[in-house]
Amino acid sequence: MQSVIDIMLAIRRLVRAIAARLEWLPPTLARFTVGWIFLWSGWGKLHNLDKIVEYFAQLGIPHPEFQAPFASSAELVCGALLLVGLFTRLACVPLVITMIVAIVTAQRENVSSLGDLFGLVEFTYIALLVWLGVSGAGPLSLDHVLVRVFGRDEVRERAPMAPTALRSFVATPR
Repeated sequence: MQSVIDIMLAIRRLVRAIAARLEWLPPTLARFTVGWIFLWSGWGKLHNLDKIVEYFAQLGIPHPEFQAPFASSAELVCGALLLVGLFTRLACVPLVITMIVAIVTAQRENVSSLGDLFGLVEFTYIALLVWLGVSGAGPLSLDHVLVRVFGRDEVRERAPMAPTALRSFVATPR
């Protein structure tokens, strides 16, 4: 029995070592994917602004002549920032707000349950953007380069993975 446990622990160590070497991959893929989508979505909307203003008016969004170019520009600029990983945490905020507005207005009729909400691509974008906003752009980003070059005095500690009460509850032997 002990040899089975030793093998399982060895496999776990191997998987953790491989995962540690690939920590750069998830934030990079998330940034590239979401950034690309929003960059081109904003570009397309800005080049068809009259139709977007009409659509926003149909949805009942107040001041569509202001909101449409604002949302489209936010998608373009913040999408580009995500692609290069510059000001990632800040760039996520307007995009999350844009997706919340999209769910509340354009997707409202498609959401009658939590499962419906989770099935929306807009909600998936929100989840990825919140993760990027909390975790950051990762090591393959301009944010990372700027911190390394200009943030020499910055102390970068990882936040605890769980609230203190939860950690102590889990650590308490039963």
